[in-house]
Amino acid sequence: MTAKNMPETVLVTGAGIAGLFTALALFPTGRDILLLERDGPPPEGDVDVVFADWKRRGVGHLRHSHAFLARLRAALEAHPALMDDLHAAGVREITFADMLPPNLKAAYVEEPGDHALGVLTSRRTTLELVMRRFVERQANVRIQSDVFVDGLILEPATEGPPRVVGVTGREAGSDVEHEREWRADVVVDAAGRSTQLFDWLAEAGVSVAEAEEDAGILYYTRHYRLRPGVSEPSREGAPPATGDLGFIKYGLFNADAGWFSITLAVPEIEAELRAAIVGPDTFQQVCQLLPGIARWTDPAISEPMTKVFGMGDLRSRWRSLLAEGQPLVLGLFAIGDGLVRTNPLYGRGTSFAAVEAEALRAALEGSDDPARRLARYQVKIDSDLRPFYEDMLRQDRSAIRRAANARNPDHKPGLRARLFNSFARDGVGVALRTDIATLRAALRGFHMLDAPTDWLKKPRHMGPVLASWAKGKRRNAAHYPPNLGPGRAEMFSEIGLAEAI
Repeated sequence: MTAKNMPETVLVTGAGIAGLFTALALFPTGRDILLLERDGPPPEGDVDVVFADWKRRGVGHLRHSHAFLARLRAALEAHPALMDDLHAAGVREITFADMLPPNLKAAYVEEPGDHALGVLTSRRTTLELVMRRFVERQANVRIQSDVFVDGLILEPATEGPPRVVGVTGREAGSDVEHEREWRADVVVDAAGRSTQLFDWLAEAGVSVAEAEEDAGILYYTRHYRLRPGVSEPSREGAPPATGDLGFIKYGLFNADAGWFSITLAVPEIEAELRAAIVGPDTFQQVCQLLPGIARWTDPAISEPMTKVFGMGDLRSRWRSLLAEGQPLVLGLFAIGDGLVRTNPLYGRGTSFAAVEAEALRAALEGSDDPARRLARYQVKIDSDLRPFYEDMLRQDRSAIRRAANARNPDHKPGLRARLFNSFARDGVGVALRTDIATLRAALRGFHMLDAPTDWLKKPRHMGPVLASWAKGKRRNAAHYPPNLGPGRAEMFSEIGLAEAI
């Protein structure tokens, strides 16, 4: 409550996933929440109509594949009525048992923590639609669409940093747009990776430091739908539906209502492949060359429902509104891709937003002092998300090197690289397919329930890894995945693309 014993007001710019998680985290606290969204509301109709017709200029990746990790699912499970709505809309859950390879599933005995490893699968539009309708039903939440925010309202301070007390913008009317102001006790920027927040701060003399790196990869996604009466191909004993061939990565993402999507991720350095794969025919050719994907994209099983969506300009970015532990501005928080931007390959963007929203609630509930609130928020972000961000950077850098090496048929890895690859393939990879406790621990890291690599530092899990590595390829032969796909030269030849070195 404010000094006048009135509910604190919160203004959120952006009603996408980050803005909705902000509302979801804060509405139980009784605060008065207003979300300003520049795009129009979702169209009337079912989830297929919304997928086809919802125009989202501010969300360029709306129709790309999304992974909703266990960490995100945990945030949603705090609202049982919302989970009921998601299930009713066709959002599916994949349990830990569903993910097990056949040799582990045969002897599987459920443990109490296994429920926490379940994930959700759907198109992003379905998840966002259901979340939006849920928060709009809350008495203290409003979403105002068709609002273009174009600046901040700052109150300068005689001492210390300025305070943000609102935003300016244009509200689209029936015929004209009207300039106006919105004010609140707390302002949250959830406008995504295209946010102008930090430009506005710079214009006001507030310089926010940031670190960024190129992810070195581009994404191409196409959505498919199972044909009427056709069941999903069984995963039992089948080649993996995800893989990394060095010159291309691929993944299949189950969705709702019989839909699924395929994403092919191509390194920036593979310019010729990138230019070709955006074509629907070439995209389909590539899918048919990947054993784990071909069963799904077989024309007898499914039909393509969309064009090939491309997504580039993928940069990782870390920002903070603190400098040397002190706030640069008061009354303002950033959440989502505007604060921390990640490579979509790891499926962590939406989960990051969920974690940030919970951190914001804890910061607001823990103190009334605006400086202390921001400091608590950033400390929580640093401790909970920084390990995953740093782990992603290391993997991205490795992938960029591997993609460059794949273009050189004469490349021979050095001893250190060979040992690392052997440890990952013959030690870690085999242990994850043969020791269920190690798999549980690794998945907890992958799904952001534990730090990403802590499991590998524990003797209980390092033991099976080292034992598997020591056995060697011959004795581990039964525990390697089948062929993930053709080599670079073979694939280029099959799709009629002259190999460029």
